[in-house]
Amino acid sequence: MAALEVQSKPGARRLEAVVGKLRAGVEALSAWVSEADGEALGEALIQIREAGIDPLESVFASGLRRFDRAGEYRADGALSAVAWMRERCNLSGGAAAERVNIARQLEKLPQTAKAFASGSVGFQHVALIARTAENVGTLPVQKEEGNLLEAAHRMDPGRFAGVAKDFEQRVDREAALADANRAYARRYLHISEPQDGIVRLDGLLDVEGGATLRTALLALMPPPKNDDDRTPGQRRADALVDLARRPLDGSKLGTVGGQRPHLVITATVETLAGLPGAPAAQLEGVGPIPQETAQRLACDATLSWLTGHAELENETSHAHRRIPAATRRALVARDHDCVFNGCHRPAIWCDGHHLTWWTRGGKTELPNLALVCGRHHRMLHEDGWTLGRAKDGRWLARPPCQRVPASARSA
Repeated sequence: MAALEVQSKPGARRLEAVVGKLRAGVEALSAWVSEADGEALGEALIQIREAGIDPLESVFASGLRRFDRAGEYRADGALSAVAWMRERCNLSGGAAAERVNIARQLEKLPQTAKAFASGSVGFQHVALIARTAENVGTLPVQKEEGNLLEAAHRMDPGRFAGVAKDFEQRVDREAALADANRAYARRYLHISEPQDGIVRLDGLLDVEGGATLRTALLALMPPPKNDDDRTPGQRRADALVDLARRPLDGSKLGTVGGQRPHLVITATVETLAGLPGAPAAQLEGVGPIPQETAQRLACDATLSWLTGHAELENETSHAHRRIPAATRRALVARDHDCVFNGCHRPAIWCDGHHLTWWTRGGKTELPNLALVCGRHHRMLHEDGWTLGRAKDGRWLARPPCQRVPASARSA
């Protein structure tokens, strides 16, 4: 035991010396930043990320990979590297899991590892690439690694996330759809009981729900006037309450640029036709969405579309023709409520579903329409169910031949 202690001391002393230099460098940089201003301060912040934080995260990932592979975390009684980092590195479970995934994926992505170590791409860029490799497999990412890194160099992480998601959907539509369904399953809204005159809201929305709510709120949030001293958060809160009042008092939603608020989807004809390898549809303000989601939204919604070929050259913009009011009234009179396997949710909660999808040439005519609630409309597009009508007029909803795993479906 004594011999082991003697052998370990040189390594410990070296680590202590290196960490001492790192701490001294941090202190010196802190002193410099406290006195800097203007352009020099901005440059210092850039260098702290590029020469300090991101390269150190790369070193951390390299060490974590070896630490995880060797199972060294067990020496402290931890069950996993994630659990060990939560306890010893003061990280949340999500942050720890993200770093473990980065450490594991970078071993197979040498170009990304090199760019990360040099500070030419940031931690969030690398996290997105690693997550993409985890979702679709390392091999497709290896083939496109150079192109993904080039995009990461040009884009901030927010924009690059759209590139990564579009790549995932091109490579593996089923995985992208399962991911979208998992996100949808996490949706919830909690409204607390009043306390001290305040009602607290808490919740999660999938990207479609979030885009819908944001679009509706923006229609009720014109640019503030000079005498409007509300914060942006207060203006959003007031717009949400105003939005909720609209159905109660029978008034209509406001307009944006002379138009009613609407979602904007950009998609190629190949995408709407559901062809393999087609680029993902883009929901304005959100980014890529699965083909199945775009096809569902094409059934019955106020949408504007940009359609074209390949990379959307020669686009033509046209508003999707909604179910006409008279046809909608006839549809409600015929079906009364959701026709999906005895659901019977009221018509006010229902969409008009095209039995032969609009994106596949289905006509917006009563014989080709069925009244279905939003949840079942999603099942008909994203979950692979089909809806038809028997000769006696009964509606028949059939599950997909290959069921979507329960973990990928919403509750």
